[in-house]
Amino acid sequence: MAVKAHASRISRSWIIVVLAGISAGLQVWKLPSAIPQLRDDLSITLLQAGALLGVVQLAGMLGGLAVSLLAEVIGERRCLSAGLILLGLGSAAGALAWSAAPLTVSRAVEGAGLIMVAVTGPGLIRRHAPERRLNAAIGLWGAYQGISAFAGLMASAVILQVLPWRVWWWAMAAVALAPLPLILAYVPPDERGRVRRPATATARITRTVRSRRPWAVGLAFACYTLPWMAVVGFLPTVYQDGGITGVVPGVLTAVVGGVNAIGSVVTAKMLQRGVAARALLIPAFVVMAVTSVLAFAPDWKAVPVETALRFLCVAVFSVIGGAIPATLLRTAVELTPAGGSTAAGIGLIQQLFNAGSLAGPAIAAWLAGVAGGWQSTWWMTCASSAVGIALSIHLGGRFAPPAPSRSSRTPDYLRS
Repeated sequence: MAVKAHASRISRSWIIVVLAGISAGLQVWKLPSAIPQLRDDLSITLLQAGALLGVVQLAGMLGGLAVSLLAEVIGERRCLSAGLILLGLGSAAGALAWSAAPLTVSRAVEGAGLIMVAVTGPGLIRRHAPERRLNAAIGLWGAYQGISAFAGLMASAVILQVLPWRVWWWAMAAVALAPLPLILAYVPPDERGRVRRPATATARITRTVRSRRPWAVGLAFACYTLPWMAVVGFLPTVYQDGGITGVVPGVLTAVVGGVNAIGSVVTAKMLQRGVAARALLIPAFVVMAVTSVLAFAPDWKAVPVETALRFLCVAVFSVIGGAIPATLLRTAVELTPAGGSTAAGIGLIQQLFNAGSLAGPAIAAWLAGVAGGWQSTWWMTCASSAVGIALSIHLGGRFAPPAPSRSSRTPDYLRS
């Protein structure tokens, strides 16, 4: 009975990993609603604000494979825990920033913590989630960005009406550290066989990087994150530039971020039924392109209900786009070549993922500056979607799991 209870507790440890991902994602989404305060308090420009939105992804763009090596050498649970600590330290340092430069550095530290969580999370879920629930678990992990966007944007929209941004940064430092005791208590320690010497780990990573399919998945991911981060990250500013003030811009943006999570969770159920990856990815990219054109190309100011119509377009953009991360992450955890490293595959994909997240807000801010408004944003979203469709044609995996068996329910070290 004790062994079964212990196994049951371990099989649910993937939920704690997802909570850690949400906690990490909140550090990204605490910023958009705070941009007006930051522009007033620190005198930052719109381009600097775009850099702040994107720089948290810089560490991920540069260090995904380095983090995968770290995870191979010290273990994934230790790497995940260290990432949460860095996120907490980065947020606390940001609360003390006196100008754009130190705030940017603190966001880079947060980015380092975020990539450590993002690289190790899928592997831990793949190892600890029961086989019959793996699609749902990966789908929920794919939804963590949308969940954290909803929670972070909604909370900041309300809190920043009554409190300064520095207090919000201190609070988010505590949130970043909150999952750490749960991880130490409930996520099983890294098995000795999974902690490897640097030379062995490097060979495994090299074997993975030479495989083509992780590159295709990562580039497709970048084609999703580039427009999504740009649109959702700047949405409060878009509404405020249109004359909408108070809590409304943050709340509307939070809803847009939240429905993305709904799209990911629904997609997990479709994957469970054996729907092919390309059958989900291609329509999602098409819808993102069409809705971005409808949201930004027309002159909505001439329409009496322009706020509602633009909101509807962006909400559809986000909820259908949620199919993309769930599908690609589910594809990614199955792409490790023989003798390769799951962490390296996720690390490579995260580097490309974060390149899109970093470039998206900067490109959107540049286009807005050149055009004198947000009406040119759709150029970027349509170009990204076109490339994403081309890459998706090569992905067609089906992920209906086998019937659960005793071996799929019980970890190896409990069956010895």
